[in-house]
Amino acid sequence: MTDHTPHPSAQADAATEAPGTSGDDRSATITADPPARPSGFFHSRAWLFGEMLVGAIISLVASFVLSIDAVELAANPDAVLSCDINAVVSCGTVGLAWQAELFGFPNAFLGLISESVVITVAVLGLAGMRFPRWFMITAQSVYLLGLIFAYWLLYQSMFNIGALCPWCLSITAATTLVFLSMLHWNILEDLLPWPRRAQAAAMTLVRSGGFGILTALWFVVLFGAIVAKYGSDLFG
Repeated sequence: MTDHTPHPSAQADAATEAPGTSGDDRSATITADPPARPSGFFHSRAWLFGEMLVGAIISLVASFVLSIDAVELAANPDAVLSCDINAVVSCGTVGLAWQAELFGFPNAFLGLISESVVITVAVLGLAGMRFPRWFMITAQSVYLLGLIFAYWLLYQSMFNIGALCPWCLSITAATTLVFLSMLHWNILEDLLPWPRRAQAAAMTLVRSGGFGILTALWFVVLFGAIVAKYGSDLFG
């Protein structure tokens, strides 16, 4: 049997309705269902968990390469790495900065651990496993922290270190992809602990295709910011 008990936030909204609103109208507002879940391949389990898997694999490979580079730089700070292309694109310059070992060890080691977990989650999701709500909330929250950390490192690279690491950029882009794919899935499954109006708005955005447009725009802005900062120096 469907539970039509009003959500607490909905009750609060009802309490602030205009005095002229009838009880029936308020009831209809409270119990109105959010937009129906959209259909189509780009909203499917296969597509979204597949995106997570691809993003996590890219991050894992990049973290593995960066871990090797970190060991090499620790043994020989003057080592020339394969991605030391010019003054701007230089993994060595980034790897020798203090930001590359924020917690006392190479940041890449965190990627080896976290992305292995994401790969496991993505594979289980593709296999049809339904995760508990608390698990997906925790996963989204932890990955939000990872996303913030990735963009903090990007900011440090662009404006303080003055060099870019291609492998680090790969991790930033892949982390963004995983985060947004996970968010897309959690919106579809109505798993996030936010107000019902926010969930309805998010579902409407997903149904309209706006979520996909914003995702693409995010990557365009990321690429544009890098080009605007360095321009032709990227290829000099």
